[in-house]
Amino acid sequence: MSFIDQKLVKEVSQVKLSPDIGSGPFLSSPDMKGLVDYMKSGRCKRVIVMTGAGVSVAAGIPDFRTPGTGLYYNLQKYKLPSPEAIFTLDYFRRNPQPFFVLAKELYPGQYDGTKCHYFIRLLHEKGMLLRNYTQNIDTLELSTGIPEDLLVFAHGSYASASCIECKHPHSREWVQKEVFSDRIPKCEKCERGLVKPDIVFFGENLPDRFFDLAKTDFPKADLLIVMGTSLTVYPFAGLISKVGFNTPRVLINRDPVGAATPMMLMRGHLGFDFGGNQNTRDVPLLGDCQETVEQLVQLLGWEDDFKNLMNSSTFKKDASIPSPSSDSASAPSVSSSISKTEKSEAPKKTQ
Repeated sequence: MSFIDQKLVKEVSQVKLSPDIGSGPFLSSPDMKGLVDYMKSGRCKRVIVMTGAGVSVAAGIPDFRTPGTGLYYNLQKYKLPSPEAIFTLDYFRRNPQPFFVLAKELYPGQYDGTKCHYFIRLLHEKGMLLRNYTQNIDTLELSTGIPEDLLVFAHGSYASASCIECKHPHSREWVQKEVFSDRIPKCEKCERGLVKPDIVFFGENLPDRFFDLAKTDFPKADLLIVMGTSLTVYPFAGLISKVGFNTPRVLINRDPVGAATPMMLMRGHLGFDFGGNQNTRDVPLLGDCQETVEQLVQLLGWEDDFKNLMNSSTFKKDASIPSPSSDSASAPSVSSSISKTEKSEAPKKTQ
């Protein structure tokens, strides 16, 4: 690291980042063994999990980027001005149909959670889960029984809906009925506005709950687990900087993401430092998320509890959601999150 970068790190550490909790280092080594030892030590009591689209792929919901099957590939038939246009209010006002075709496939009640989701539920059962911050809008967390008060839907969800003009709220059930009847939902109050599920489009503010809880949750955390996200969209990606300086941070992901760069430091975000000589807390667990979670559960000695939890799943496909017709079966699938977009502009509201 150059002298100027060292100075920048010092400035950021003094001004931008959250104070540490307790004393460190917490991990005996920044690897799987060190992580497991720490989680079994009794010192790990407040775990925050950050999740993205990668944890939902195994449920049958494809991500955005996979060639041939991803959302952006399948949206080509609509001749959108850009793939991201389907998640912008301007385009939605002009042509809402593509969004509702996708919404019809993604509505909650059609998919069960994955092993990653049940691992988060297991952390709750062990009394260790402080909060799960998710970029996903698929609500698979709820299907696995994670309590709603422990969830933060950073980009909103399908749990509620409102008119984009007068903001009048509409129930999920009413919107779902309209969508599955192939009607574009129109506001029952003002009779002119379109009704959209309360997921965050580009340019919209993130929910107040996201900012309010992040301010108090992250300084308390004694472990941060990041799973299945590209960490490219802010302010969500910046949350990894909000835990204490020695607090362990684990990345369970197919690819290494969120690495520390001078640009991130200038923005006040201290990224992962997997290869650094001074790294005592950042643990990269790279590969398939589901397989990594299985390995972690085995090493923790939680196998029986994990199997029992998954076997006790009460998930049943929502009977109110009809099976795909021949027409809808050919429609493009939608990712569980807007987190994997390559759009560089973050939502307007920032911390």
